[in-house]
Amino acid sequence: MASPLIFIDGDQGTTGLQIHEKLRGRTDIALLTLPDAHRKDPVRRAQAINECDIAMLCLPDAAAREAAASIVNPRVRVIDASSAHRTHADWVYGFPEMVKGQAARVAAASRVSNPGCYPTGAIALLRPLLDAGLVPRDYPVSVNAVSGYSGGGRASVEAHEGPQATNRSQFRVYGLELAHKHPPEIVKHAGLAFRPMFVPSYGAYRQGIVLTIPLETRLLSPGVDGVALHDCLSAHYADETFVKVLPMQAPGVVKQLDPEALNGTNLMQLNVFSNDENGQILLAAVFDNLGKGASGAAVQNLDLMLGL
Repeated sequence: MASPLIFIDGDQGTTGLQIHEKLRGRTDIALLTLPDAHRKDPVRRAQAINECDIAMLCLPDAAAREAAASIVNPRVRVIDASSAHRTHADWVYGFPEMVKGQAARVAAASRVSNPGCYPTGAIALLRPLLDAGLVPRDYPVSVNAVSGYSGGGRASVEAHEGPQATNRSQFRVYGLELAHKHPPEIVKHAGLAFRPMFVPSYGAYRQGIVLTIPLETRLLSPGVDGVALHDCLSAHYADETFVKVLPMQAPGVVKQLDPEALNGTNLMQLNVFSNDENGQILLAAVFDNLGKGASGAAVQNLDLMLGL
């Protein structure tokens, strides 16, 4: 039996390159990529996508929609790494650990939308707590996150590593128009009633994310504290390979968060910090924006779809 044919459409972008790097040494699949001269040829791209078993779209949103629309072969399955289909009802959201049964839904799907990097952390922290009723769905959520500059794509990488890199800023807060594309994805898949305040930023390092969500115990139900939230997250992710909840009280308990700690992996670590005297709780996620936040998640979803 021939190996499944995987077509990476857009393998020269940041995510596409990482996916290609992770897959090119594997012997259980065959990779299909287009030569430089044909990468933007719509006829050749449509031909390739209709010949493969699974297409991995690493394209801008408009191009991803166009590529998906070009599929006429009903056997072709798709993983879309863009944000084009993340809230689309006909696409399965590719965060296998989100809820019980999600991994099976990904495995059986013909259309999978890979999560955004920041939403991966926010949804991982919020969804179990909202589903358990420990955090109200109408809580005024704030999501604060800093990513490595690779989160801005090829242009951002060039600005920090290219000829003009000496002029780069060390830290930059962006999305100040408060209209970033990620909040609708967070609302839908976390189960929030309202759009969260989302404050993203880039640091002068290549990759890695620290994402935090502050909570006030006075806005939670009586008796809900940091321990209750931690117990809920720990139970939800107890059997997961790639998402781990670190202990609140233990030798060497976390005192600082390093966004680069999990670079090069598909792992995500979750923390709950609390101060009962002040009535404050901090939820935190650390992961690689190019790993669990992008290419690592895409390969994880591919393996599920391949039955691995």
